[in-house]
Amino acid sequence: MALCGAVCTLLLASLGYATGQLLGRDSVCTAWPPARYSLTFTGKWSQTAFPKQYPLFRPPAQWSSLLGAAHSSDYTMWRRNEYASNGLREFVERGEAWALMKEVEAAGEKLQSVHAVFSAPAVPSGTGQTALELEVHPRHTLVSFVVRIVPSPDWFVGVDSLDLCEGSRWKEQVALDLYPHDAGTDSGFTFSSPNFATIPQDTVTEITSSSPSHPANSFYYPRLKSLPPMARVTLVRLQQSTRAFVPPAPDLASRSNEITDSLSVPETPLDCEVSLWSSWGLCRGPCGKLGTKVRTRYIRMQPANNGTPCPALEEETECVPDNCV
Repeated sequence: MALCGAVCTLLLASLGYATGQLLGRDSVCTAWPPARYSLTFTGKWSQTAFPKQYPLFRPPAQWSSLLGAAHSSDYTMWRRNEYASNGLREFVERGEAWALMKEVEAAGEKLQSVHAVFSAPAVPSGTGQTALELEVHPRHTLVSFVVRIVPSPDWFVGVDSLDLCEGSRWKEQVALDLYPHDAGTDSGFTFSSPNFATIPQDTVTEITSSSPSHPANSFYYPRLKSLPPMARVTLVRLQQSTRAFVPPAPDLASRSNEITDSLSVPETPLDCEVSLWSSWGLCRGPCGKLGTKVRTRYIRMQPANNGTPCPALEEETECVPDNCV
């Protein structure tokens, strides 16, 4: 996992308090003064909720560092049905933050559209929490972030341009369920798929229980109308301090986080999956009488959470012996 270190500190110095004239036509926010929020990211990626191909080792299910920005409508970190930038691709495929940070820096310098960048440390399990504090400004009321799903080809969760201002006031609290997205840059179907670049590149799409509609896909649950939330983000406005807010420098590794193993998660039923039947075996039996032949199949995936049990793996039928004895 790439680390920001001093680079992010420098970016904050150049982006943290940009207040020049915006080029875009933002919705008018007259709230004042700027507002501070705590942001808590809670992973809900458990084996109970997502039993299919759940990663247990090399590496086990986990979340990357959270990387985000407070910005105006002139900047987009990611958006559904649009193409991922090179920086986003590097982050969601390999966890390398440098290119994405440079894109944020360029947006801040050219368009003055970024007020601050922020990050939270990685969560080393599928269920856990990480948190940070951030500041939004009347000219930069939108919050976007991404968190990579590890392991995965190019899958992530995140928020795109969440507006924390309502006219003349800041929202006190916002909570959103997060669902997996495909960046459209890698064609892998499973969490542990090898690199297989998507050519030509596709747009960012939400992954659902039926799309991609391929049984090999790690999120394919045809019995479900929709996937359970994979994560949740909660933003709570903090009381105004008389001291000037200095955004913490993004540090993607050093800060501690809280592991939460007791999160309430739904049980997603996983049905048994079996192979196709083999060819029929030889018909065996005595001459002048009916014999029997057998075909078999094997279990591709064991059922879980009260899913449909496995059917019979062997079938027998009568036949006329080819070579009777």
